[in-house]
Amino acid sequence: MRWALVKVCLAVTAMVVVAFAVPLGLVVKEMARDRAFSNAERRAAGLAPVLAITTDRDELDKAVATTEDGAAGRLAVHVPAEAPDGAPLEIGTRRAGEKELTATRELGRASITEVPGGFALLQPTALSSGRVAVVELFVPEGDVSNGVGTAWLVLAGVGAALIVGSVAVADRLGVRMVQPAQRLAGAAHDLGEGRLGARVPEEGPPELKSAAVAFNSMADQVIQLLANERELAADLSHRLRTPLTVLRLNAASLGSGPAAEQTRAAVEQLEREVDIIIRTAREAKPQTQATGPGAGCDAAEVVRERMDFWSALAEDEGRRVRVAGVERPVRIPVARPELVAALDALLGNVFRHTPEGTAFSIDVHNGEDAVIVLVSDAGPGIADPAAALARGNSGARDGSTGLGLDIVRRVAEGTGGDVRIGRSVLGGTEVRVWIGLGGRAGTATATGHRGHRPARRRRGGTGARRARES
Repeated sequence: MRWALVKVCLAVTAMVVVAFAVPLGLVVKEMARDRAFSNAERRAAGLAPVLAITTDRDELDKAVATTEDGAAGRLAVHVPAEAPDGAPLEIGTRRAGEKELTATRELGRASITEVPGGFALLQPTALSSGRVAVVELFVPEGDVSNGVGTAWLVLAGVGAALIVGSVAVADRLGVRMVQPAQRLAGAAHDLGEGRLGARVPEEGPPELKSAAVAFNSMADQVIQLLANERELAADLSHRLRTPLTVLRLNAASLGSGPAAEQTRAAVEQLEREVDIIIRTAREAKPQTQATGPGAGCDAAEVVRERMDFWSALAEDEGRRVRVAGVERPVRIPVARPELVAALDALLGNVFRHTPEGTAFSIDVHNGEDAVIVLVSDAGPGIADPAAALARGNSGARDGSTGLGLDIVRRVAEGTGGDVRIGRSVLGGTEVRVWIGLGGRAGTATATGHRGHRPARRRRGGTGARRARES
């Protein structure tokens, strides 16, 4: 592309130079010719006063000899005979033929004829007797073309300079256009080979700059899409923790025996495999906020549904549970599956990381600009709440993958809300999920409510856990 541009520019510039230089050179040549003959005509006219006074040979010889052209032998005077049988008078060296002299007398105006070595200017002059004399001035070829060669050399030099300059400019322009295009092609090749960090400097001509911006945006989108896919795999794998928790608790109550041990070993192996899938998934931020008319879900309905699921385990472990604020519909701009995953993550943490018999509660508070979901327990609490909200910080503790609270946090942040961890009124941990309505930021407060319902305590268990999943 670069050399093609240079060739095109070279051809165009050469055509322009030829189109202007050739006519200009011809004009220069014609101007030099006209200047030479104009000067010759002016010098030849200098003898007209002498011829008007006298036609004596001696006087004319003196007049011709006193001129520069006459001394150089380039001036001649032709006076016709006074009588038909008389002899004409000629002074100086004659170069023009008789035919040209006769034609000049008859026409009565100056004429130019070509002679060996140059040109002869024939200037007619009227005599007092009525006859017409002709003054002949020889103009050498060198005088006619004087300065033409130099002018042509200058024109050729200017044309060559223009061609060289245009080639240099075209080469620079070609580099300015080709280099961004080459970088764009190289980055596209790298991206196609899987090097997702490939980016293009957003510079160059406007079109290529726009293409670079579009390419960089596309590369960012590719990375985001891949990250979202990995995040979805991690979230889906994390949702398996809920039924795994049920299987683990049920397996613990099977008692002893080969079948029971094999079941517990299979559940533990499945938990490890799920943990590996979650840990290998990369960080991303999928869309959690529901969009479109009528999108979202009824938080009260989802809470009731999930508590119906978890209440059996709570009763089996002897946990007292309280649910408040779910008597009336509470619409939130969160997709139902996302809210289910968030609630399962919070409740799964309670069952997984607090001792059996630990009470917990769920409170839903519906405000004008936000809905707050509080999950409180009477467990040992979290020593470092800030670290618990940082994804992956708890990955080395008690088999935690660090995705549970991160799923909750992303659900809240997708609506303009947030998640905070503090001390609950039950004495343990309180996780406050602030869900914005319409994406507006704000703050809200909530208070817990007392009241527990008794539950039958199951014998046996998995023991107390001191760490929470973050």
